[in-house]
Amino acid sequence: MKLKQTAYLFILTCLLLLSSTSRAAVLPDERADAMYHSYDGDEIQVTGPAILIRKNVGASTSVFYQYYEDNITSASIDVRVGGSPYEEFRTENSVGVDYLNGKTTMNLSYTDSSENDYEAGTFSVGISQDFFGDLSTLSMGFSQGTDSVTQRTGNNPTTFSSELSNIKRTNYRVGFSQILTKNSTISLGWETITDEATEQGGSGVTLNNPYRSYSYGTPGVNRFFAREIYPNTRTSNALGIRGSYFVNTFKSAIHYEYRWFQDSWGIQSNSLGLSYVHPVKNWELDFRWRYYTQDKADFYRDMFDFANQFTYMGRDKELSTYTSMAVGISGSYKFAKNGWGWIDKGSVNLSYDLINFEYEDFRAADDTTANPGEEPFFQFEAEVIQATLSIWF
Repeated sequence: MKLKQTAYLFILTCLLLLSSTSRAAVLPDERADAMYHSYDGDEIQVTGPAILIRKNVGASTSVFYQYYEDNITSASIDVRVGGSPYEEFRTENSVGVDYLNGKTTMNLSYTDSSENDYEAGTFSVGISQDFFGDLSTLSMGFSQGTDSVTQRTGNNPTTFSSELSNIKRTNYRVGFSQILTKNSTISLGWETITDEATEQGGSGVTLNNPYRSYSYGTPGVNRFFAREIYPNTRTSNALGIRGSYFVNTFKSAIHYEYRWFQDSWGIQSNSLGLSYVHPVKNWELDFRWRYYTQDKADFYRDMFDFANQFTYMGRDKELSTYTSMAVGISGSYKFAKNGWGWIDKGSVNLSYDLINFEYEDFRAADDTTANPGEEPFFQFEAEVIQATLSIWF
C-alpha cells in the first residue's frame, strides 16, 4: 500500500508541474553517436559497439533510440575456482521520448536487455522543472523493471532450464541542481532502489547468481563449495553530490563528485571523484581520478565454518570489503565547427581508464600453492577503452 501511495504522489506531482507555463527550456540536441567499448580485467574481456540516435519531432518533442552490445569472454576468479571459461552475448535496446512544456521537461523510456540466460525490461519516467530564472532545477524519476532468470543445464552452452526466478526492481530518485555563481554549479541526488525476487519451481534461486558458490570448510585443511543463498529482497539508498568550477583564466573546468551508498544487506560504500578538463586548440582533454571503498555484506564470508553456517551465505567478491582506484584520460577532437553539409558539428572522443581493485577479505582460491583459506587476498587491474564518434545535425 505504501508503494502505491508513493507512486500516486509522484504522478500527481508530475501533473502539477506540467500545468505550469513560462519561458521554454531546451530540448536535447539532435545527434548521432557511435561508440566502441572494451574492458579487460581478471581474465574477463568485454567488447562491443553502441549507437545513439536522437531526433526532434516538432518544437516540443525529442525521441531517441539506443543500441548497446556486449561480447563477453570470461575466465574470471569465480570461473577458475568452480567452472570453465565461457562466452556470452548481450544486447540492449532503449527507446524514449522527451516532452517540453514551458520550463518543464518530462521523459519516458523503455529498455530491454537480453542474453541467453537473463531477460530484463525496465520502464522509466522522469520530470524536471526550472525555477528562479533557470538558476535552479528540481527533478524526479521512477523506474520499474522485471528480470527473468534461467540457467544453463549440463555442459551444453545452448541448453537452458526453465525460469528460475523473477526479480522486480523499483527505483525512486529525486535531484536538485543549482547555479551558484557564473563559474560554479552544484547538484544533489537521492536514490532508493528495492529488489524483490520470486522463486519459480522451488529452485531456491532468488537474488543470487545461480552459477556462483559460497565456500565452507576448515582454514588450512580443506575448502568446499555450495550454491549461494541470498535474501529475496534488497533495499538500497544512495546520496550523490556533484559540482563544477570553471576557471576563466585557462578556459578549463574542475569537476568533483561524492557518493554514499547503504543497503539492507549491510553494505556501505563511499566514492570520491575528481576531474580536470582543459582545451588545447581543437582538442579537449579530461584527466580524472576516482576512489571507492566498501564494507562487506552481513552474510558474506570468504570461508564459512562447518559448524557456523548462516541462513544466508555468499562469497561474491562484490559483496566483500574492498577498495578500488581509477585514473583515466580522455581526448575529444572537435571538427566541422562551422558545419559541413548536413552536419552542424562533430567530435571524436578517445578514452582510457586503468582501475586497480584490492580485496581485504576475499582470497584467491584458485592459488593451488597455498593451503585452503590461507591463500593471498585477491587483487587485479582492469583497462577500459572507449572510442566515440558524435555528429550533431
